[in-house]
Amino acid sequence: MPRQSSFADFDYNHKKRRTRREVFLSKMERVMPWPVLLSHVETRYPKAGRRGRQQIALESMFRLYCMQNWFNLSDREMEDTLYEIEVCGALRDFSV
Repeated sequence: MPRQSSFADFDYNHKKRRTRREVFLSKMERVMPWPVLLSHVETRYPKAGRRGRQQIALESMFRLYCMQNWFNLSDREMEDTLYEIEVCGALRDFSV
């Protein structure tokens, strides 16, 4: 089911200029073989159903890890960046 658009989505979709970050991430979305990489990582990623805090979805976590390395961000900086930036289409559907 498609999600309902918000005012932030409307504002973001009518923006005139794309940032360097957005351009870079859209290129990475086209270039990276995500399904192949995820299949390699999936065997080592912990399975759901354990006690305690629920884990983040594998694809979300892997993409965040890649972004953290590409932009040379610490864990805290990555968290702050996710709150501060208008996230591009590749990350917009994440449920982090």
